[in-house]
Amino acid sequence: MSGESFEWAIKKDVRNNPIVREVDLERHRDMWRSVGISVFLVVVLLFSAWQKFGHLNYGYDIERIQKERAEAAATRRALRLEIEQYRSPAWIESVATEQLRMVAPGPTDVIVIERLVEPEAPPKSVVARR
Repeated sequence: MSGESFEWAIKKDVRNNPIVREVDLERHRDMWRSVGISVFLVVVLLFSAWQKFGHLNYGYDIERIQKERAEAAATRRALRLEIEQYRSPAWIESVATEQLRMVAPGPTDVIVIERLVEPEAPPKSVVARR
């Protein structure tokens, strides 16, 4: 082996430390502009999604409230019907005779009380003075 071939066989260690790359300001501006536009688009997208999901939640809330309102109206109708049932004289009579063991009055058990007319108020009294 000759001296020249040996020189090629050894890898030379080249130091590039003294080489300094220039900062490309135009490229940096383009990069920051791209980052700014990307951030703006992401913010707009997130805001739009937030609005849409808020709108959907309001729709679900309205649907739930309408369902509760319909159930309350049905309960109200049922309670009004029950009140009317309890007000009927036939129901009152059936409860009185069956549950309370009351007996319907006979023709001789009826007593009519006449209303008395109030007498007129006496004239004003005279009080002696001292």
